[in-house]
Amino acid sequence: MLYDEKHILLIDDDERILSLLNTFLNQNGFITSSAKNSQEARSLLDYFEFDILIIDIMMPGETGLELLESLRKNNNIPIILLSAKGETSDKISGLELGADDYLSKPFEPKELLLRIKNLLSRNNLTEETTYEQRVKIGTKIFDLERMELQENNQVISLTTIETKLLKIFCSSPKTVIKRDRIISELGYKTGSNQRNERNVDVQVTRLRKKIEQDPKNPRFLKTIRGKGYRLLP
Repeated sequence: MLYDEKHILLIDDDERILSLLNTFLNQNGFITSSAKNSQEARSLLDYFEFDILIIDIMMPGETGLELLESLRKNNNIPIILLSAKGETSDKISGLELGADDYLSKPFEPKELLLRIKNLLSRNNLTEETTYEQRVKIGTKIFDLERMELQENNQVISLTTIETKLLKIFCSSPKTVIKRDRIISELGYKTGSNQRNERNVDVQVTRLRKKIEQDPKNPRFLKTIRGKGYRLLP
């Protein structure tokens, strides 16, 4: 498995650990971002899409457990907790709140790397084996067989392009879909590549008006800067 497109968010108030892990994970093919507290982490989560979070339990202000509990209300992103040695109760609380794994400090970076790889592998396997013909997007459902978007059993009108576009995203949920692929599958064969990319962006904007509660701040159809788009049903 290649990890050069996997983006990890490191959240820890210890700048030494952040620096060490950033360097180590970058050397092993990951993209990393870091935050010294939960507030910084939330700002990054609003702006970027991450494949896994590494969260230290003991942080000033909002703790790692509090951040975990909040995130699990509407986010299934894989999360590994870091905890000080001997904090068994915090480890148990973290797992009960929805953490996928934990690691006690101090630890070997190689052990964290193995846990990250194992967690990403399990997550990818789950995504591959849970493919469904009906994809839930908030209160709406897209039926891939009937090619219909519904809400409360009512069909929502889509243009031909919007239907094709939604099919592309729903066929590969949680996967970054590059603009080149969208251009090809939508059949844009004329005009410059720059013009075709603008056409894709326009169609995505229109589609968001059909599936998002707040199209200007999309919850489900995310822009991945420099890459393309990702649907998070």
